[in-house]
Amino acid sequence: MNAPKIGIRDSGVGGLTVARRIKEQVPNADLLYFADTAHVPYGEKSVVQIRHYALSISAFLIEQGAQMVVFACNTTSALALEAARARFEVPVFGVIEPGARGAAQVSRGKVGVLATAATVASGVYSREIRQLWPDLQTLEVACPAFVPLVEAQQTESLQAFEACQNYLQPLLDFGADTVVLGCTHYPLLLAHLQQIAPHIQFIDPADALARQVAAHLAATSAQSTKNEVNSTKNQGARDTFWVSGARDGVEDWVQTLLDNPNPHLEIGPVFDL
Repeated sequence: MNAPKIGIRDSGVGGLTVARRIKEQVPNADLLYFADTAHVPYGEKSVVQIRHYALSISAFLIEQGAQMVVFACNTTSALALEAARARFEVPVFGVIEPGARGAAQVSRGKVGVLATAATVASGVYSREIRQLWPDLQTLEVACPAFVPLVEAQQTESLQAFEACQNYLQPLLDFGADTVVLGCTHYPLLLAHLQQIAPHIQFIDPADALARQVAAHLAATSAQSTKNEVNSTKNQGARDTFWVSGARDGVEDWVQTLLDNPNPHLEIGPVFDL
């Protein structure tokens, strides 16, 4: 059976943390990954801009053969997921619901969310968490410095550590026992966050999202049997990566996160509004 083609889109390299988890769940998948580096970061963009980028890139990935599209970006999941599901016939997955569910399942009462300004302004995480567990208290904190630090490959810098301290402090004061990493770039800063707050349970929505994708493929028979999947790992040979702007750092992150020594990286279209 042909390997499933999974389209994944993000503003930059953060979505590679989702791609890594999907590859673990569906090793034989061909990934079609689009990093919209021409417009990163999304957190300060308008709702109209974010929806335009999300829908345009999704259409591009579907034209390239994607059988589903994964919004590996919390900002677009918050602001453009339903519009994409209404427009396209292929399944479209987002990261908000898996993250909210993961937090609601483990929290003892107070959930913090670290996210972009746009995601925080939408209030989507608080709504989703309270729908699942109305008694939970939530606090969302915008982290505008995180994405630029990750995109610049400065995750190990003192500046990154200090940013983690600054953004975690309101959640520590709040008494959060669980914190959702509400942007797919943020798992790349997890070591700092855990060092600062070892008592907090950090939730990476990518894990649950990848399981959803794998379950959908299995249910629709688009995936091979388990034995076939495990015996046909392609090690990224058929994965394709597009960038709409700067490619600096993208290739390095692909090599590191996906164990792909020679990624097929192309310059993609720029969907300006």
